[in-house]
Amino acid sequence: MVQLADLFSVPEMSLLCNIAEYFERNQISYNPEILFNDVKTSVGMGHPLMHSLVIENTAEYLEKDPKLRIFFDRLREHKKKLFLITNSPYKFVNAGMSLVLGDDWEEFFDVIIVQARKPMFFTDESRPIRIYDRETNTMLWDKVTELKKGTIYFEGTVKQLMAMTKWKGEDLLYFGDHPYSDLADVTLEHGWRTGAIINELNHEIDTLNNEDFKKNCSWLAILTQLIEDQQDSQEPGASETLKKWEVERDSIRKQLKTVFNPQFGSVFRTHNNPTYFSRRLFRFADIYTSQMSNLLEHSITHTYYPRRGVMPHEYASLFV
Repeated sequence: MVQLADLFSVPEMSLLCNIAEYFERNQISYNPEILFNDVKTSVGMGHPLMHSLVIENTAEYLEKDPKLRIFFDRLREHKKKLFLITNSPYKFVNAGMSLVLGDDWEEFFDVIIVQARKPMFFTDESRPIRIYDRETNTMLWDKVTELKKGTIYFEGTVKQLMAMTKWKGEDLLYFGDHPYSDLADVTLEHGWRTGAIINELNHEIDTLNNEDFKKNCSWLAILTQLIEDQQDSQEPGASETLKKWEVERDSIRKQLKTVFNPQFGSVFRTHNNPTYFSRRLFRFADIYTSQMSNLLEHSITHTYYPRRGVMPHEYASLFV
């Protein structure tokens, strides 16, 4: 099953929906798999144009986080090794990182690998890592036997990275924004610690802390408990009251969903349960946050402990 779970998926999903709807309305038969492959190819063909537009006016497309450089400075002060593995070409990465970290951004990283072709970078074993020449925008033919700071590398595999650096999976914390392309293989196959960058988290947390939202959540819990307790009541008028409560409960549930997004609700929750995206996120990410600089709030040796989840049969004994 194909996972559409990052920002690049938004135009892909929109185009798929529009074309499928056009075909349906005009009674045009089509093979869904062929349609998906063609749309994916067309979106991929648009990447070079997108790269050039962003490079021309980077500040219009990227938001600078002044705390990020402070965070990286602290990591370097504590002798931490930093590495960057990206699917983007060097010129695109250079434009973005120069805005975010400054023109000397390469000094922060011990290893930089561009056009890594993730997730194949984490699964393939036969693609040799190559040196990228900034001046000529070409790859050199030299055999790479060690990874040097200040050199830009191209493609390769995670096994070569681990062999040349002597790093161990349990000592690494790797951040990405795609649960599958970035995080799944490194945590399942290589034992890396992983962190996910989820931009939607800011809106989610702001909404959760809204006073009206909190009141609705509390009243929903009370109303649900009332319905459960009184649903078998034989008192006169009980049936009519229960119907009113159920209508009110449905209304509150809808409000709590649409406040996140009028069409789809929360990215993380569908009423009582986590979304499929959330379940995959929790499976592949040890921690998740909206931006890396949030880690500045804790010391460099801070340990994040998992929260104890509550199963249905535990609820009464723990909270009632």
